[in-house]
Amino acid sequence: MGEILPLLFAISAIYLVSLAWKAFNWVWLKPKKLEKYLRQQGLRGPSYKFLFGDILEMVSATKEATSRPMEFSHQIVPRVLPFLHHSIQKYGKMSFTWTGPYPIVNIMDPDMIRDILSGKYEHCEKDGLQPLFKPLVTGIVTYNGEKWAKHRRIINPAFHVEKLKMMLPAFQTCCCEMIEKWQKLSPEELSELNVWDHLQDLTADVISRTAFSSSFEEGRKIFQLQKELAKLIMQAAKFMFIPGFRFRPTKGNRRIKEIEREMRLVLRNMIHDREKAMSAGEGCSNDLLGLLMESNLKETLDAGNSKNVGISIDEVIDECKLFYFAGQETTGNLLVWTMILLSIHKDWQEKAREEVLNVFGRRKPDFDGLNHLKIVSHDSLYIIRARL
Repeated sequence: MGEILPLLFAISAIYLVSLAWKAFNWVWLKPKKLEKYLRQQGLRGPSYKFLFGDILEMVSATKEATSRPMEFSHQIVPRVLPFLHHSIQKYGKMSFTWTGPYPIVNIMDPDMIRDILSGKYEHCEKDGLQPLFKPLVTGIVTYNGEKWAKHRRIINPAFHVEKLKMMLPAFQTCCCEMIEKWQKLSPEELSELNVWDHLQDLTADVISRTAFSSSFEEGRKIFQLQKELAKLIMQAAKFMFIPGFRFRPTKGNRRIKEIEREMRLVLRNMIHDREKAMSAGEGCSNDLLGLLMESNLKETLDAGNSKNVGISIDEVIDECKLFYFAGQETTGNLLVWTMILLSIHKDWQEKAREEVLNVFGRRKPDFDGLNHLKIVSHDSLYIIRARL
């Protein structure tokens, strides 16, 4: 026994030293090494600050920007992303900032962004996503190399122009329902209506219908769960650099796991139902899920018995979740900003209204007519019609 205790103490000491070294490497040595490499490549940015990086400055800049009344201007970046705006002004359009011990390279060159997203730069890989955010954001945007190429190859057919044409009726249905709701809420010719929540609901309904069509109500449920999940994860992000915090059985952490399980269960059941229908000889639906499964099946059949072809059910689930996350709030915000700008610039509002009336009159928009619009973007078309 007397010989075992010193051995246990020695093993414990080695283990603790190893943990301390890994922690020191994570919060200081590795970030400083990355900073050195970035500067050697000609990039500029703020010096790394222990553990927190630029997070405290980001929070302070955001509080200061939002404390002032918002100006109606196209220059919204100083208010929405004040720290990033200041960094780009100071360090240039190719620069870096710090989210904790992780450097973020900011690329503002549109041509380079296009090349990176199209996979032209094989050595340009995305770093691993923070584990905290994985329940919310996974899928093609987090992959690299052959896995990214495979998912892109399978997903691309779902976004072909002929496939998108098939989704137009779903767009029309959602927009008409929203406009009818507006008319009931504001029956008078001139009245005031806060459209923010309505436009958020609109984009959620559009995604639900175009992604899951016949399972529309289940799609809505997924959206509601993902909205709650995003809120919980953003609250937990304040503690993301505290080692092991995401494993603590807090109320928020438990709810995050519950939502993740429930979302996957709903999506998995929907996929199994589609698989049964496909096995019975029924055609795939013209929604995102159906097109994704059809493309995945074709990829698998074309490859025969080759390994690592197609994508798994879990990966299909991740792509569906990503479609929600990436498309809902961003599109809703774009529509709100479009309406604000049209309200400010009445001359362009009149030009847009005139163009829509010339192309469509009082009939519902069709895909071919959309291509004849020059002033009105596809996103704002239905909102213009709401004010005719």
